Amino acid sequence: MPTRAEYEELRRSFRLEVPDRFNYVRDVLYDRAEAHPDDLALVAVSPDGRTAERFDFATIAARVAATAAVLADVGVAAGDRVFLMLPRIVQWYDVLLGCLHLGAVPMPATMQLSARDVTYRVNVSDATTVVTDTVGMAAVGTALPDCPGVSRRVLVGGAAEGWSDLDAAVATAPTTPPVHDTAADDPMLIYFTSGTESHPKMVLHTHASYGIGHDVTARFWQGLRPDDLHWTVSDTGWGKAAWGKLFGQWRVGAAVLMWNVVGKPDLDRMLRIIAEQRVTTFCVPPTLYRAFAQMDLAAYDFSGLRHCTSAGEPLNPEVIKVWHEATGTVIHDGYGQTETVNVVANVPGIPVRVGSMGLAVPGFDVAIIDGSGDVVSNGTEGDIAVRVEPTRPVGLFKEYWRDPERNAEAHRGGWYVTGDRGTRDGDGYFWFVGRADDVILSSAYRIGPFEVESALLEHPAVAEAAVVGVPDEIRGQIVKAFVVLAEGHEARDGLVAELQDHVKATTAPYKYPRRIEFTAELPKTVSGKIRRVELRNR
Repeated sequence: MPTRAEYEELRRSFRLEVPDRFNYVRDVLYDRAEAHPDDLALVAVSPDGRTAERFDFATIAARVAATAAVLADVGVAAGDRVFLMLPRIVQWYDVLLGCLHLGAVPMPATMQLSARDVTYRVNVSDATTVVTDTVGMAAVGTALPDCPGVSRRVLVGGAAEGWSDLDAAVATAPTTPPVHDTAADDPMLIYFTSGTESHPKMVLHTHASYGIGHDVTARFWQGLRPDDLHWTVSDTGWGKAAWGKLFGQWRVGAAVLMWNVVGKPDLDRMLRIIAEQRVTTFCVPPTLYRAFAQMDLAAYDFSGLRHCTSAGEPLNPEVIKVWHEATGTVIHDGYGQTETVNVVANVPGIPVRVGSMGLAVPGFDVAIIDGSGDVVSNGTEGDIAVRVEPTRPVGLFKEYWRDPERNAEAHRGGWYVTGDRGTRDGDGYFWFVGRADDVILSSAYRIGPFEVESALLEHPAVAEAAVVGVPDEIRGQIVKAFVVLAEGHEARDGLVAELQDHVKATTAPYKYPRRIEFTAELPKTVSGKIRRVELRNR
């Protein structure tokens, strides 16, 4: 465990070596499978949480190579965008890494997307291939008639007319092509992240920056060792899956756990899995820690657990206290985005300050800046920013793809501006204040108001709508909508539920407004923009 002085020296000297050519599958997975074939890579827990299948690195490497062969055989090539919508199953790894093997660019998506969500993502990215399972086929299949650029459909877990059966093809896979020799700066992966005034942004990561950059996530926040079994609870469609289910963990040789739970997780079963599978390091969003704190934690075995992390929003001291008393572990908060790897963390061995995101991790110069790009004094609120000049740090996204306007907005005076507000104290600890924009963080989901408002406006009873996040003890925030009714409509019984159901059917169900307030008008600026800050202040 480093002292604070040792940690600061490490920050000054730390560098991640980035070769000119890098491919995560070749240079991490296949290399590790050759050097340590029998080492545990993945524990896949069944939906009921009672059984698990264990995969070593050699097995995972063989599966990925066979999947790459099948994808190549159906026509997937380097540079192709591949829309990937799969649940927490082993094939998610097979397909995502199979794409990287070929130099194709996977775009992971949550299973909760609606057909409209799928259509937007596929068309804006010019995706040529879609991969999903028999459950996701409902939304994806509905979207495809409006996606003329898609020429390849790949199905996991079954067969259907017009779809390539991945499982059957892998069983008789053609010869695996060589790993595409990607340059360090070649496109690797695209995540979609919600914005406040428009559709989701395409966050483009490159092979070396993301494949190597997550070393800091695994080492300085999760504190991983080769003998660890790490469990990050996350949907495969979110950037958190890359943070905790794959890149950094396998770089250091740790194994990961994945539970293919369907629907709302059974919290009792979740805590029992920790003991049954001997999980050593654990990461869940604050929402779950708050729910755990309401349970009888003395009924569970946490003897194998040595390190816990959380991110998304600050945890209150009482929850941290209850968890520590039950498990003996202190929850280490951390900070980063879909656009980054972990950039601020409560580092193992360094004293945790409850409520703080922690210290800047090695490899990143993080500061609080003002509107001119100047660093503000300690204790002053400003924009959380990462220095990108003269050298862009390893682990930071390359760009918002095809969006020069947003790229310009996100950079100021040699800094990447995260869009979050915070403060820094005199000892270098960072403290989160809130979003500079209006993205809602609910149960670790990022929800853009624009998407919910657009869905509401499709209902004939709605003339105008504005959506904000309001505090909630369990979820951190929940979605609240302010609705101006269209002429001829009134706030009748059942209308709130009707609007909620409409949003659930129109976009991903987790985005629906849990509260709806009818109002005569919405507060606006002189230019006609809705003043969401005023609505939040109500």
